Amino acid sequence: MMNRLITFLLSLSIIAVKAQSLPTDKLWYQQPAEKWESEALPIGNGRMGAMFYGGIKTERIQFNEQSLWSGDNNWDGAYETGDRGFGSYRNFGEFIFDFDGLEGAKIYHRELDVRTGIHTTTFEVNGATFTREAFASYPDQVIVFKYKATKKAVLSGKLSMRSAQGALSTASTDGLSFSGEMPNQLKYAAKLVFVKEGGLVRVEGNVIHFKNCNSITLYLDARTNYKADYASRWRGEDPMPRMDKELKAAKKLGYVNLKSRHLQDITKLTQAATIDVGKTEPSQLILPIDARLKQYAQGAKDPDLEELLFQYGRYLLVSSSRPGGLPANLQGLWNNSNTPAWASDYHNNINIQMNYWAAETTNLSECHLPLIDFIVAAQEPCRIATRKAFGEHTRGWTARTSQSIFGGNGWEWNIPSSAWYTQHVFEHWDFTRDKSYLKDTAYPILKEICQFWEDRLKLSKEGTLMVPNGWSPEHGPREDGVMHDQQLVWDLFQNYLIAAKELGIDTAYQRKIASMQQKLAPNKIGKWGQLQEWQEDRDDPNDQHRHTSQLFAVFPGREISISTTPALANAAIVTLRSRSGNYGKNIDKPFTVESTIGDSRRSWTWPWRAALWARLGDGQKAGMMIRGLLTYNTLPNLFANHPPFQLDGNFGISAAIAEMLLQSHAGEIQLLPSIPETWAKQGSFKGLKARGGYAVNCTWKNGKVLSYQIYGKQVEKVKVRVNGELKEEVTTVQKKP
Repeated sequence: MMNRLITFLLSLSIIAVKAQSLPTDKLWYQQPAEKWESEALPIGNGRMGAMFYGGIKTERIQFNEQSLWSGDNNWDGAYETGDRGFGSYRNFGEFIFDFDGLEGAKIYHRELDVRTGIHTTTFEVNGATFTREAFASYPDQVIVFKYKATKKAVLSGKLSMRSAQGALSTASTDGLSFSGEMPNQLKYAAKLVFVKEGGLVRVEGNVIHFKNCNSITLYLDARTNYKADYASRWRGEDPMPRMDKELKAAKKLGYVNLKSRHLQDITKLTQAATIDVGKTEPSQLILPIDARLKQYAQGAKDPDLEELLFQYGRYLLVSSSRPGGLPANLQGLWNNSNTPAWASDYHNNINIQMNYWAAETTNLSECHLPLIDFIVAAQEPCRIATRKAFGEHTRGWTARTSQSIFGGNGWEWNIPSSAWYTQHVFEHWDFTRDKSYLKDTAYPILKEICQFWEDRLKLSKEGTLMVPNGWSPEHGPREDGVMHDQQLVWDLFQNYLIAAKELGIDTAYQRKIASMQQKLAPNKIGKWGQLQEWQEDRDDPNDQHRHTSQLFAVFPGREISISTTPALANAAIVTLRSRSGNYGKNIDKPFTVESTIGDSRRSWTWPWRAALWARLGDGQKAGMMIRGLLTYNTLPNLFANHPPFQLDGNFGISAAIAEMLLQSHAGEIQLLPSIPETWAKQGSFKGLKARGGYAVNCTWKNGKVLSYQIYGKQVEKVKVRVNGELKEEVTTVQKKP
């Protein structure tokens, strides 16, 4: 009996040691991926991305570049139908290794480190350990791959590359390449540089054959001649000369230097904000992610998995949205189809906005810039399209729900979309306090969109201002005074007034906008205590529609809050419960993860509701929404699944978790506003951002804040709510790294 006990205790200690040696910021698996969407793993440098299956004998790597779009170029901002109409984001291509003599592989392991952005596959064959490593470099604008083994001369096989757009590949002993032109005259090209150590290499047709190599290093670049500039007709330099220059520089630097530069760059972002919300049991922590995900779905507690989900969303944004590039689309950067769902476009009735909710709060301000640059580039074609739709004398602009990279506007006018865009334009200033950016970029956009609504708002018979012919996405009829639209315009006006006051300009126009804001038709509480979605009190308490558009004012807006508008906040709670299937005929049933049913189980619905519950002060229900996303709408590679997969859920949940830990929308910094009981025992966060340009660190125990630090650009006083008490604190000037 004693021997059994000793053996049992020894096994527990071994598990604990193994668990401690496993970093919690890795996705790892014990078998190769078979399915691109649910099992392959992503890397990206903001512009270019790749998906890894981690195959053994056959290693297939699919890649993309974010500007490979089909469709019309929309020189005049119009939307056209047909094959050369709106278009879609396309698959660039893939390259394939077919290795010789790798039968009987064992001790297989593949992983993605979301801190370093490095994908690694290892396995053993005949006593040799094979290691395959890859990363996507932002500093040097290439994707880099390294294949090696612990024995010499064991890498043999062939390498080929395929364009997904029909271009023919060519091969030489130095590598593979292809180039072509889309029907819309968009030029594209890809080049893969091949460098070996030892062994022999020969070329047959468009295939590289290699034999008895010690190691192989590849450098990949892919580009188009797209330029994000309407005045240049969306075209810039030919891709191949720039690629040749980048690849030559990368080859000269070599693998070790490229990796060092990559790590210095990416970890500065991935480690800018960290959270610790608890410790997972060692017996779970030693399991691969797909196994942990299954256990979690069955009710297991796994705070380290929740932390990984937070960091994965941040990693995906770092990997798909970097300065100088395009913003993350519905699939971020990763697409293996020429006919992707919803064209893998920019949907502006929540999706592209949710992609960027975490940019400022989780300390990734520079990753927000591609969205702002996209808004700036789209202004002129959107002005043209807006004048065509709403009259030639229309001031300002707005957009249709679907947008392309060529200024194109697709499905259904989303008339308040530009007002929602301005929230992002404003918040980038509010979190960074860059006054030059406010003056030169943000303010002109805010004012122009205010002018659009100054001309468009309609005076009701009650004397209030209403948004005419609005729609509550994607729900209900078109009519005047839809609450979603009213709230967006209120938010636009509020942001404009703050910006104008900060700059000390346009005082007369400030008075006009302030007067209009006061006259906006207000939010209403309906007959069953709900926050009304429309002017007419006709909400159905048994409606579980995925959108909660009438709650924009709670999050990401700030018109409604528990402290300033408690009655409206309580009405928002009633609405949110009903949309989750916990009202009407189910009012007496407990609110659980499982009670959120039907259409409410969507990849992006869980994060929005988690953020809403966080703003409404209910950490338990916010935590349930995290569990719901991981249980019902998360794939084995942790991609959020609508279905099909789209990454707004991944981006959005990072933002929601940040809101649970720190809020700053109500004129004060609030620490731990909404944490669930499972996080309360002990935890910490570092580097989360608050409005005003502050970075915040915090530790807690048993749900109470133990210590905190607030860093700013200068020493100043700020209001901080700590353990329910409002205090005035002095900031510390943060030293530059």
